[in-house]
Amino acid sequence: MSTLTVTKRNGTTENINLEKIHKVIAWASEGLDNVSVSQVELKARIQFFEGIRTTDIHETLIKSAADLISESTPDYQYLAARLAIFHLRKKAFGDFEPPHLFQHVSKLVQQKRYDSQLLENYTEEEFDTLNSFIDHSRDMDFSYAAVKQLEGKYLVQNRVTGEIYESPQFIYILVAACLFANYDKVERLNLIRRFYDAVSKFKISLPTPIMSGIRTPTRQFSSCVLIECGDSLDSINATSSAIVKYVSQRAGIGVNAGAIRALGSPIRGGEAFHTGCIPFYKHFQTAVKSCSQGGVRGGAATVFYPIWHLEVESLLVLKNNRGVEENRVRHLDYGVQFNRLMYQRLIKGGNITLFSPSDVPGLYDAFFADQEEFERLYHLYEQDSSIRKQTIKATELFTLFASERASTGRIYLQNVDHCNTHSPFDPKVAPVKQSNLCLEIALPTKPLNKIDDPDGEIALCTLSAFNLGALNSLDELEELSELIVRALDSLLDYQNYPIPAAQRATELRRTLGVGVINYAYYLAKNGVKYSDGSANALTHKTFEAIQYFLLKASNKLAKEFGPCLAFDETSYSKGILPIDSYKKEIDKVVSNELFYDWESLRADIVEHGLRNSTLTALMPSETSSQISNATNGIEPPRGFVSIKASKDGILKQVVPEFERLKADYELLWTIPSNDGYLQLVGIMQKFVDQAISANTNYDPQKFEAQKVPMKVILKDLLTAYKLGVKTLYYHNTRDGADDKQEDMDDCAGGACKI
Repeated sequence: MSTLTVTKRNGTTENINLEKIHKVIAWASEGLDNVSVSQVELKARIQFFEGIRTTDIHETLIKSAADLISESTPDYQYLAARLAIFHLRKKAFGDFEPPHLFQHVSKLVQQKRYDSQLLENYTEEEFDTLNSFIDHSRDMDFSYAAVKQLEGKYLVQNRVTGEIYESPQFIYILVAACLFANYDKVERLNLIRRFYDAVSKFKISLPTPIMSGIRTPTRQFSSCVLIECGDSLDSINATSSAIVKYVSQRAGIGVNAGAIRALGSPIRGGEAFHTGCIPFYKHFQTAVKSCSQGGVRGGAATVFYPIWHLEVESLLVLKNNRGVEENRVRHLDYGVQFNRLMYQRLIKGGNITLFSPSDVPGLYDAFFADQEEFERLYHLYEQDSSIRKQTIKATELFTLFASERASTGRIYLQNVDHCNTHSPFDPKVAPVKQSNLCLEIALPTKPLNKIDDPDGEIALCTLSAFNLGALNSLDELEELSELIVRALDSLLDYQNYPIPAAQRATELRRTLGVGVINYAYYLAKNGVKYSDGSANALTHKTFEAIQYFLLKASNKLAKEFGPCLAFDETSYSKGILPIDSYKKEIDKVVSNELFYDWESLRADIVEHGLRNSTLTALMPSETSSQISNATNGIEPPRGFVSIKASKDGILKQVVPEFERLKADYELLWTIPSNDGYLQLVGIMQKFVDQAISANTNYDPQKFEAQKVPMKVILKDLLTAYKLGVKTLYYHNTRDGADDKQEDMDDCAGGACKI
């Protein structure tokens, strides 16, 4: 082995230096438990060959360490991460030590990889101060999976050649510098320091569009885009154009296509008949798949329609593998919309009547804005023999929905009445008609009739999350809430808007969506479970604190900068808070005792308003959870070691504090039913002003004949509705594969990976 030669980065050759390799691995192992330098060396050395490049040696060492990650030896994930950081910095800077911030920014601005305004907004002296805030040793706190995700999605790079130009701490400091640039020069340095510490210590988690985009010349960072389509060719074409623009800007798309009339409807006074929804869904699918989102991820969208649409039986099967291409649109996901009347028909064993929205004036709008009016019109139109309709047993239709949801996993559910009755918006003037790709955004929209329609409204939501596992006390949420609200609110003015309807909606509503990560770890370290009700009180108190402090922070901003322009269209303007409008069924599963001074906050909000009309949304957060070495969003882990397939290969990650808390974690497939989980989601929803990406999970092995009974699936839908849950995201079925396997394709490949 000692006679092997290696090829260095500059092309020269020399004898392999095994002592140097040993020192690098020894450095990476400092302070770690149950790791063996010699084992990594031996595993790597058998893969060396004559003339091997030094870069290949580094990559072999990294992979050798990563392969040793296991439940019994979790610290190899940090050894592999440190080796990967060493390699990353050598590639980016030619040295392990990163350059001074000013030199680094100047170089990348000159190369047009960073936004030139960084140098316009800050002096060299201020860059000295910013540089002093950076602690590059925090790079050593990442896990291996986090470093690979940073390399794959976040670090500024040439995605054609694979060249990397920065290391992780530069992301955090420059995101802060960009977002607080317009503050007073003294105040902004203080805010940058505090925000940098919060994000680099993983207290706050940032979404993919922010981490990968802010500091670059691309200025679109909203994770979620909601586009409503009207029932006209002009609106359909404008919707398609808007999809293309936003998919190319890294955003995940929700498309409300429920107003499109059904197949066979007359158009132009009967001169022709309508081709129905499916051809236009195919049109949207083509628009979604037209862009690769800059190599960060593929485009994806969810299309929404009501369960009572005349074409619903054809629409529900669009994703399944049976049938032919002509009657399938498989590369979109679908959100099916329900309300109280539909559930009542199911419970009572009644029928559901299907209509084309074009044939029943006022019904589609009332579906969102006024439940009593919807029921009045629905009964009226059911009795009108002149209106085209179809009747189907409610059990049959619900069973078709549940069956398709189970077989594809990605037919989603939206309870539109809950989205409007327990909402920050007055449904009479700003109804919520759809959600987004990942089912956590619930915002008003208005259809576009042309791409620059002055009356249209495209809803954007900018996301982030608190790392519950990093909190030592709920009191920390006050400081973190101020930082996160100030940062995200600044982002709304910092970013560009490719479509006027999106800019107008943002200026009117200034919507934010702050969620959580590491909830499973948070429960484990507090010794409570998903399944048995023991986590209910903790969850109630935690999400009360989150909503309270976020509202308080937004109210503080309103006092400084004024409320959002459409504050009078919110329920908050009338003094109605989430604690007033939630589904009271929740009081049966958890005490309604409150710990914060909501009445003083209510008075402050009525007097001064809110800077942001929404503040919370619980998103999947697959990728950003990995960056923070956290469990995924609010979900229980499938295994103590997650083994996730990505374009960079297999990434293994061990749950936080596994060795100490192994007995306290509750794994997904050990949970006996969805009941406890749905109770927790309902408790969260009491306080969350938008919606929650909540999943339902089924293990066929727990049932007779290894088949999940339809009555169990329907019971869970009814339970979720009863508890006030607004949306349901994935339907997961255990398929007998290794429990450690998890799907990396969160958000259906879209942008709410926060």
